[in-house]
Amino acid sequence: ETVTFRGALSGDAEVPAKPGKGRGTATATFDTATKALTYQVEYADLTGPATAGHFHGPAVVGANAGVVMPFAAPASPIKGTATLTDAQAADLMAGKWYANVHTAANPGGEVRGQMMRAP
Repeated sequence: ETVTFRGALSGDAEVPAKPGKGRGTATATFDTATKALTYQVEYADLTGPATAGHFHGPAVVGANAGVVMPFAAPASPIKGTATLTDAQAADLMAGKWYANVHTAANPGGEVRGQMMRAP
């Protein structure tokens, strides 16, 4: 089975919330048989160049968590693939991962989006 995930990136989703015009979208497909995750993160209107980007987890909306998977390069669009562990796959499927893009002005994260199953 292939499962699609989406997250709307915004400063309002950061914990604590960050003011600003930053916005974006994270999309991913996960193959439950091979545990292959393919993802793309696009963003715009940040306070400056992205300094880093990651998937974080496990965390529900409103909670913070450590880095699960760093993105190789933070420039938009960010694209990548990875093979997940069983624990990572379980957290992703449970909606406990979020995409986060960091800037110099917001080193803890400027825009964030919870990765939720798409209908």
